[in-house]
Amino acid sequence: MKKILVTTDFSAIAQNAVNYAADMAVAVKADLVLLHIVQTPVTYSEVPLLLNVEDLMRTAEKDLQDIKENLKHKTENRITINIETGIGSFFNELKDICERIKPYAIVMGSQGKTAAEHLLFGSHATHAIRELGWPVITVPPTVTFSSIKKVGLATDLTKVVETTPIDEIKMLVNDFNAELHILNIGRKEVFSADIVFESGLMQEMTMSMNPKFHFIAKENVEEAIIEFVDQKKIDLLIVIPKRHNLLDRLVHTSLSKGLVLHSHIPVMAVH
Repeated sequence: MKKILVTTDFSAIAQNAVNYAADMAVAVKADLVLLHIVQTPVTYSEVPLLLNVEDLMRTAEKDLQDIKENLKHKTENRITINIETGIGSFFNELKDICERIKPYAIVMGSQGKTAAEHLLFGSHATHAIRELGWPVITVPPTVTFSSIKKVGLATDLTKVVETTPIDEIKMLVNDFNAELHILNIGRKEVFSADIVFESGLMQEMTMSMNPKFHFIAKENVEEAIIEFVDQKKIDLLIVIPKRHNLLDRLVHTSLSKGLVLHSHIPVMAVH
């Protein structure tokens, strides 16, 4: 059975991501897993807070149970909902739970509830996008789930056979019976032989999904992608984090963070 895992810090923005995940679970007939992680202190000055960890865990479990009951009513009991709590490092706990339940997707809000948490939660989301081996969907605060009719795939058309998770993309597109739009962004209007070759490979790999290809040249890659999803009314944008040399890592880190924090449609990272 497919499982969609959604993290929450009990903020309004996180609750919006929970609602999105629940509606998505209904659409693909998946179980929903609600997760809250109590993060333990990391400095000596915060050690006294450890005395309250048990209270925090009990409170978290109660709050998760309340959310579960509300979602059961909202979804008319059409999905199975489970709750999970963790304690410790956010990313380590999240990774451990993912390894145990092997989620179809992880859903996270793209921001937190305060200015400090905006940075923290944004960091959680971008770190999860880069490092987790499971698909991660970040949901902007104003987005609600209705359907996924158009899926965008942003690619640099480099080593597409080795770096494109085609099975995961096919599953998503087929599950929602969606259109696939493949977007290649370049900083110059120059088509090299390599790009032509790689685009042919990509077309062959995605032929069964009948994709539409788009090539756009613009200096600001993040801005170009956001403009594209607006114009084409894309419902979900897929990005593929890559790990090449240090320069590539910095470029992709910056782009991923920008898209997560600035895009007003959900962004899905698939390794």
